[in-house]
Amino acid sequence: MSKIVIKNLKKSFGDNKVIDNFNIDIRDGEFIVLVGPSGCGKSTLLRMISGLESVDEGEIFLDTKLINNLIPSKREIAMVFQSYALYPHMNVFENMSFGLKMEKIPKKEIHEKVNNAAITLQIEDLLKRKPKQLSGGQRQRVAIGRAITRNPKVFLFDEPLSNLDAALRSEMRVEISKLHKKLNSNIIYVTHDQIEAMTLADRIVVLNKGIIEQFGTPNEIYSNPNNIFVAEFIGSPKMNIIKIKNEQIINSNTLDLFDNKITFENYDFKDEMYIGIRPEHISLKNDYEIQMKVEVDLVENLGSEKIIYTKQLNNQIIIKSSENINEQPSNISFPKDKVLFFDKYENRIR
Repeated sequence: MSKIVIKNLKKSFGDNKVIDNFNIDIRDGEFIVLVGPSGCGKSTLLRMISGLESVDEGEIFLDTKLINNLIPSKREIAMVFQSYALYPHMNVFENMSFGLKMEKIPKKEIHEKVNNAAITLQIEDLLKRKPKQLSGGQRQRVAIGRAITRNPKVFLFDEPLSNLDAALRSEMRVEISKLHKKLNSNIIYVTHDQIEAMTLADRIVVLNKGIIEQFGTPNEIYSNPNNIFVAEFIGSPKMNIIKIKNEQIINSNTLDLFDNKITFENYDFKDEMYIGIRPEHISLKNDYEIQMKVEVDLVENLGSEKIIYTKQLNNQIIIKSSENINEQPSNISFPKDKVLFFDKYENRIR
């Protein structure tokens, strides 16, 4: 197991700042997932850690060793790419052993490492096949196996499941999670898929324009987002965000919410702000303190649950429920203890 520390990392392409003062401390054996929208700097960060991209400013330590200026092959880091990057003219064994041959590892040791990795990934029967004879999931296993044979201190995964269909993605998520538990190595994993982030990560880094918006466990990120960006990015469907105007502030801790006068202890409301409520916390009955009537726009039936799109004046309210609803004006409600508050700058009020 190893520890990774990144201090004050910066990267720009021309005038475009891609990574801006990035700091993180990754514990031994931890599974870290980097999430964020396209162009936020996730893959660039991974490439800097691997040595495939230069660092403008800052330091990257593996254990206590500064690795900024080491070439990729000397960093004890293995990377798994989105595109698999397998040699089409080589069979599985040759693909998995290629890096070891370049390092002039003895043949006996190469066979042992490749066979052990193949057994771990359950692809020992595929060693003589060419990549074109493999499914997408099998190709991804070969790419992971090639990384395992190098016995690295850190595995880097750059959106490894994005080329797979939904069923295979689900299957491979489970396999990668099992692999992490078996190898007990550090993994840094880049994805835009929040389901992968929530199910795989020990801790999640939410990136936006090269800046860390929040770093914490999946539960912390989901239940206690730092700002509206994080609140909307994590969770499916995204959190409902509703603007509260000054005239809705009755006094320092009481709001007029949809004609309900609701008092929130330990708050001091002074200026316009936003409230947030997750779709799954909304009931199709008048069970809770905050009640309103909405018009139903659309119901998506997902089988075990439904995503219900509604509107209330100028607000869109999305509901996630297992209950049935008629596509007619309906009463809904939600508990005040599930409401999150954000100031006019979209930062969390705690």
